[in-house]
Amino acid sequence: MAETDAATTVRATAQEAGPVARVLAVEVPAERVRRAFDGAYRELARRVQVKGFRPGKTPRSVLERLYGHAVAEDVERTLVAETLPEAVEQVGVVPVAEPAIETRPPVPDAGFSYTARVEVKPTISLPELGGLKGKRPSVAVDEAEVDRELEALRLRRAPLVDEPPGTPIADGHFVTLDSVGRIEGQPFPGGSAQGATLQVGSGLYPEGFEAGLVGVCAGEDREIRATIPNDESWGEAAGREALFAVHVVAVKRRDLPALGDDFARDLGGFETLEALRERIRGDLRGMKERESRSRLRAGLLDQLLARAEFPLPPGLVQRRLKARLDMAHRELEGAMPHDELHRRLDVWQEEWRPAVERELREELLLEAIGDARGLQPDEDAVSARIDEIAREQGVDARRLRKSYEEREMRPSLAASLLRERALDLIIGQAEIEEVTEA
Repeated sequence: MAETDAATTVRATAQEAGPVARVLAVEVPAERVRRAFDGAYRELARRVQVKGFRPGKTPRSVLERLYGHAVAEDVERTLVAETLPEAVEQVGVVPVAEPAIETRPPVPDAGFSYTARVEVKPTISLPELGGLKGKRPSVAVDEAEVDRELEALRLRRAPLVDEPPGTPIADGHFVTLDSVGRIEGQPFPGGSAQGATLQVGSGLYPEGFEAGLVGVCAGEDREIRATIPNDESWGEAAGREALFAVHVVAVKRRDLPALGDDFARDLGGFETLEALRERIRGDLRGMKERESRSRLRAGLLDQLLARAEFPLPPGLVQRRLKARLDMAHRELEGAMPHDELHRRLDVWQEEWRPAVERELREELLLEAIGDARGLQPDEDAVSARIDEIAREQGVDARRLRKSYEEREMRPSLAASLLRERALDLIIGQAEIEEVTEA
């Protein structure tokens, strides 16, 4: 067994290629290469049918002549995928981005070698944690805020009902309409709609359009002059005056429910209006406490980051930025024209980069502090956090723990806990001033 292991074990060395990069030289023994080729050709023989030979009986020499180049490429990919994890473990390197591979196609019965450029976390010289000063906004919830949240709940629960025939449109009405917009007598992209609904006074339509509807009744027509927003998303129509031919289909208003105990019970989980108000107070307080901690956190980390200079792995930045852009693409696809979406994504790629870099700097610094101070959470602490998340989300804790394990999310949650503990340590040593904001 020892001979077999030696015959198939990769050999790897690593050299520094900068503060956040290592170049791994990986050598794969000939025996392992031979086995990879043997397996590839056995699989190929099962899959292909060559004229003159029964299925699965094509000689390897024929397969080599017909498919040798493609098989070598497949074996190359297989060997790299199988051996790179072994190589990085052997040299003690933890990649933070997709490695860049340089190699040549392998040949049977010979050793195979390649290099992998691997990005790693920077080595951070920890800054002095003493002498930090932070400001924490005080947290208070007044009844006016609770009233506003209740009113928002009423609006969300209020159905739209038709106004009586002959009711003129006024501010706040919901109007269903058909319209055709023209500039110099010609329709323009985005200027026409069928069965669209708008709330008069929302300010979402071109300047002058909503005001032009005031006084019109359902079933009536009106021509309205309005100025198209000077926004490039409107194309050639941007900033120009348009004439809209409008037909009002319906005029509706919100039927607001009475604010009382019945309203609270209809929401579910509340016996009285006061119980609902208490929940709203608690939710507002929790939100403000999170915002207060976030402000304090940002101020303290500003000071720490000014004391700690370290490079960011470019691939790590690009991976985090790509994840943000991919999410935006999924959320907005279909909600706007394809070309406009991709134009915005190109803009966001540059606009979002500083925020992504700042986020990564904070994470790396906090993790370095947590590691240095021995704040790593154990498995029980990670499980306890999953249980806490389950309670907050109202889901079964066992199922959520299983989901975290199956999706291999426990390490990322452990890293998040480590950063939280490091931040608690920083806050505990800082001089904190409670401030009241206007």
